Amino acid sequence: MSVKRSLAFAYLDRYASLVVAVASSMAIARLLTPAEIGVYSVTVMLLAFVATFRDMGAGGYLVQEKELTVDRVRAVWTVQLGLGLFLALLVIAASGPVARFYDEPRMRDMMLVVALNYAVNPFGSLTYAWQMREMRFAELALVRFCATLAGAIVSIFLAWRGFGPISLAIGSFASILVNAMGAVSFRPKWFPWMPGLREIRRVLAFGSQTTGASLISTLCGSAPELLLGKLQGMAAAGLFSRANGLVAMFHQLILQGLSSVASSWFARESRANGNIAQPFLRVTATITLLGWSFALGTLFLARPAIRLLYGEQWDGAVDVARLAAGALACTMPAMMCGTALVALGAVRPALRATAVSGAVAIAMVGVGASFGLLEAGAGLVLSSALGSCYWLIVSQREIRFRWLDLLRSLGASATVAGAAGIGPALAFAFFGPQPETFWLPLALGVPGAALGFVAAVLAIQHPLLEELRSFRRGFSP
Repeated sequence: MSVKRSLAFAYLDRYASLVVAVASSMAIARLLTPAEIGVYSVTVMLLAFVATFRDMGAGGYLVQEKELTVDRVRAVWTVQLGLGLFLALLVIAASGPVARFYDEPRMRDMMLVVALNYAVNPFGSLTYAWQMREMRFAELALVRFCATLAGAIVSIFLAWRGFGPISLAIGSFASILVNAMGAVSFRPKWFPWMPGLREIRRVLAFGSQTTGASLISTLCGSAPELLLGKLQGMAAAGLFSRANGLVAMFHQLILQGLSSVASSWFARESRANGNIAQPFLRVTATITLLGWSFALGTLFLARPAIRLLYGEQWDGAVDVARLAAGALACTMPAMMCGTALVALGAVRPALRATAVSGAVAIAMVGVGASFGLLEAGAGLVLSSALGSCYWLIVSQREIRFRWLDLLRSLGASATVAGAAGIGPALAFAFFGPQPETFWLPLALGVPGAALGFVAAVLAIQHPLLEELRSFRRGFSP
């Protein structure tokens, strides 16, 4: 499948799933309290460490392997299935001690449910990696949407019936189960069901390093909620989770679809040409343009957006959401660095950059969390800025893009983002930072942002225009 068609299906998948996810989030936020969501959030973040080991990078190996053989597929399947079963048992064993550490008995039951995810997930992850390699995004979109819808329905129904935070854990399992069933239906006929060990060292040699990078990244992403849950209470963790959830909509709206296609595109270009500088710059130009525009809008419209999505009980998340938007803006220039390095096979530099930036992030967020919720957010902003700079320095040595080309694209993106921020800024100035109504600020700010964005893109002839023209040509008869 071409890159253009892949992008189309990737975004169809993401936007359809986003509609379901937003509707589900709005319902759940009104059915569960901040403390209940905090319990689930801390549990998920804690188990995210386990999730980084669920296939030891075997799926990524399958995507980038130049010569895929039956023995290598067997080795990938062996790693995924073996680790899935092992991690399920590990989570079951850890459920009691973790619940006692946080003095929260509900965490034990949730961990027992989540353990099922690890046992079932391998049946979908092998096919998923192959579909990514072959850029079969139509199939991926269908399976993932069905899985998202199933999880949302189960979670909302159980929360409505009063099951509390475990509703989200059961909904997650329903999503994993539907995803695995759908993926198996698309599994290639030549894929073996019998595991094998012949090429397992080759798989693990690649995967061990990518897993190390993933573990550190997960630790950085989980640190705020884990630390706040222990130091400031589950309610603070819940508020941070919802604030971060608002900003994470950018990942669902834009980044996940673009990143999934970019990963396959970079890997294909690397296999064919050995150089991905131009694809990297093109993706970075697009992602900074959209990310900075989104971050500015969130900065000015955080209060009305949270009121609309989650209700009044989440007003304490507003200022944290603004800080999270600042952190998002700082990470944008380096957002594709890790993906590009892995596609090139430069796993060690990726691991080194992840370790250094991760250590800085954990230290700064940890210090902030010891003082309070907003201080943790401030630590996240500062560490994001420093980490982004370091990632770009490391990546330039491998990707070999020109700094001047990168700065030109960032300057153009900043110009458009500034224009897109005018409408939200006017709404902020007129209604104030904490407006009681949410409809009017959004009615002024969102269309104003869209108008400023389009006008600036056209005025400066941003490279996004050429990408859109190329995208259109890709579908022309």
